[in-house]
Amino acid sequence: MSLFITSLNSGSNGNCYYVGNGKEAVLVDVGISCREVEKRMKRLGLDIYSVKAIIVSHEHSDHITGVPGLCKKFHFPVYITAATLQSGSIPIARELVHSFRAHESISVGELTVTAFPKFHDAIDPHSFIISGNGINVGVFTDIGSCCKHVSAHFSKCHAVFLESNYCEDLLQKGSYPYYLKERIRGGRGHLSNKQALEIFNRYKTEKLTHLVLSHLSKNNNDPQLVERIFAEHAGNVKVVVASRYQETPVYCVTTTQPTIVRNIVREQRQLSLF
Repeated sequence: MSLFITSLNSGSNGNCYYVGNGKEAVLVDVGISCREVEKRMKRLGLDIYSVKAIIVSHEHSDHITGVPGLCKKFHFPVYITAATLQSGSIPIARELVHSFRAHESISVGELTVTAFPKFHDAIDPHSFIISGNGINVGVFTDIGSCCKHVSAHFSKCHAVFLESNYCEDLLQKGSYPYYLKERIRGGRGHLSNKQALEIFNRYKTEKLTHLVLSHLSKNNNDPQLVERIFAEHAGNVKVVVASRYQETPVYCVTTTQPTIVRNIVREQRQLSLF
């Protein structure tokens, strides 16, 4: 019983997260181009036609830029709230648009997606739990603080994409104007390394096998710093720092030990592991 996850890209230049069960998958946000999604999935051995839906968290450009192109080429259904669709002015064919509401489950084949509100400076932002095969994967990015929904759902997860956007010292000493610094750290912006670590330490359970640290700031963070901070607390959890330039490997999330998947063939019949 397993799910497969990868970050196709993560950062202010574009975000896209893949969660699948070996035959069906969803993309949470598409902030990179259709061409890059195809290229990166092909390198990972993932079949683009396994994608059965795109789930949109909010309307900021680094989360929606690639949605129109993918929809035009592959006719993927898009699950998005009415307010987010209007605010983002996303050109999607009407027949592909499916609205959702918080706390209501979305069925995508044998996968289930559940959305819940989050603190972020967007019109109607949501985080997600994707479930299947007895596994829960959380996507908790672009959250300014740990709300009751994050705390309630984190402990249910076997894997989590968790934002670790900025180092407090680097942000404070950096060149960003004051108003932008306040937006980032003001409760509806992004999570700091310290806040992300507190969530991880406080709400992780023995279920958690994978932590993908996501949406790192290019100017106000350091991947090596993030990796070092979390490695000290990881225990048996596989900690991965997602890149803003390339995809991560595909990780097989089970109820046992972390595994990296080298390739998933089109028929999804054999897995080659290392």
